[in-house]
Amino acid sequence: MSEGRLPLTIPVKPWFSDHCFAGKTVLPAVETMLLLAARVAESYGELDIRVMENVRFVKFLEIPEGISAMDGLIDCEMRSDGSLEIQLLSRIQFKAMSRIKEHGSIVFFPVKSHSHKPLKMDLTQPEEAMTEIKVDDLYRELVPFGPYYQSLKKNLYLLGVEAWGELRAPDVTSDPVQEIIGSPFPLDGAFHAACVLGQQTVDFVPFPVGFDRRVIVTPTRPGCDYRTKVRLVHKTEDELVFDLVIFDDTGTVYETVAGLRMRDVSGALGR
Repeated sequence: MSEGRLPLTIPVKPWFSDHCFAGKTVLPAVETMLLLAARVAESYGELDIRVMENVRFVKFLEIPEGISAMDGLIDCEMRSDGSLEIQLLSRIQFKAMSRIKEHGSIVFFPVKSHSHKPLKMDLTQPEEAMTEIKVDDLYRELVPFGPYYQSLKKNLYLLGVEAWGELRAPDVTSDPVQEIIGSPFPLDGAFHAACVLGQQTVDFVPFPVGFDRRVIVTPTRPGCDYRTKVRLVHKTEDELVFDLVIFDDTGTVYETVAGLRMRDVSGALGR
């Protein structure tokens, strides 16, 4: 894959229909990352796709009903430090002109040129009484996604600026690149935990719009269970910022995200 703007075919997986916003099926942010990482792995073997920086989720990519694939665009820019910014774009055709819309972007760095150290967080669960939210209520009232994207299991526990939850990755594979960066579903579930934690402090439903850094230490696997801890680290009137960790019962860390930014994105479709 050369630099510049190139066509891309986006496979539409059956479970995408469980990921809806305002009644429309939209490409999940975690699938955007999977898609871009796969393209980089194919053509830029010198880059480490286990570390993602300056990630942005700019606009929703709506998926029409009844299709198995859709057209998109990839834009790649190699930087002087050896890093690569890759963007997912789409083209909207009007009668007399077309418009390019950006949906997401990631910066990848060369292998061994960048720290692969994950975010550090104390994973000792507090002994104090915590607010308990049943996941059935959570997915019915707070994060209304379908079964495949109901990655949080059992109950979500909240205490102050922290959320604790259990995750499960459905036994499905979106792309072979999952062998390197893991299943997209556990991270999506951790985003849901952040969304619910955020709703305790603001009067809007916060959605992820980007983050500073994601480090995959060990890829999560389809059909396996994990845990997550999410911590609110900064808050403004219109943005919440979180750190999160995905780990297992032994305390082994699988991946971390630092500086997850979430905002009110109501009205984002069609812009």
